[in-house]
Amino acid sequence: MQKTLRVGIAGFGSLGRGVAKALDQGKAGYTLAAIAVRDPLSPPAVRWQSAEPLFTNIAGLAPLCDLIIECAPSSLLESIAAPALRLGKTVVVLSSTGLLALPGLQDIARENGGKIIVPSGGIAGLDALAAAAVGELYSVKMVTRKPPKSLAGAPYLVDNAIDVDAMTEPTRIFKGSPREAARLFPANANVLASVALAGMGPDRTEYEIWAVPGLQYNTHTVAVDSSASRFTLNIENVPSADNPRTGILTLYSVLAVLDRLNAPVRIGT
Repeated sequence: MQKTLRVGIAGFGSLGRGVAKALDQGKAGYTLAAIAVRDPLSPPAVRWQSAEPLFTNIAGLAPLCDLIIECAPSSLLESIAAPALRLGKTVVVLSSTGLLALPGLQDIARENGGKIIVPSGGIAGLDALAAAAVGELYSVKMVTRKPPKSLAGAPYLVDNAIDVDAMTEPTRIFKGSPREAARLFPANANVLASVALAGMGPDRTEYEIWAVPGLQYNTHTVAVDSSASRFTLNIENVPSADNPRTGILTLYSVLAVLDRLNAPVRIGT
């Protein structure tokens, strides 16, 4: 008989709420056990269909859950993931930029039987890229094009007084490595971090960000040249109505991870 896993959610913004809603409506093999919020004594008002989960802080989340879904800023990743991994539990990481700065989390997972799962989020082709990386990768180049408003507030733009809203034509605002981009554009680099982790790493992957006035969707293009294959993928993501920095596909990829964990047949690498 399949064990029902207790799921915890760290962070209750638009993405955390979306995951919670899906679990509350029922997902075989899982129950929503707890949600970490800033103030557990004043939790958000939510009308639950199933049993109401416990609200706690980040420090109290790991003991209550078998699996934690991280939906918080990357600056909180270590405090969310490390305690759970030390207990041998599974952490689904959305803030993959945090993994670039925290390689020690992999060691904690390895030493304690924990697992880190990074969903595809707003990108496609990670399975093909990871497979190609088993051979020899010659180059991986990624170009992100975004509506200006989805880039507003990035540290790089603030520090350099760049007003993306004043742009009237497509403008390249960054060219460099994923490691640099994760520091300068922390709210926009999770897809890039996932590509880097699956492929050539955060220092050898080439990356550009363009602000494109009038663009409707967040768009990513990844070109891969390897000993096994050459391929280019292009994906246009519909932004979330609640958070234009996050695409709807990111939520769906988390739910697909949960379905895949319990599936009798798994498709893809």
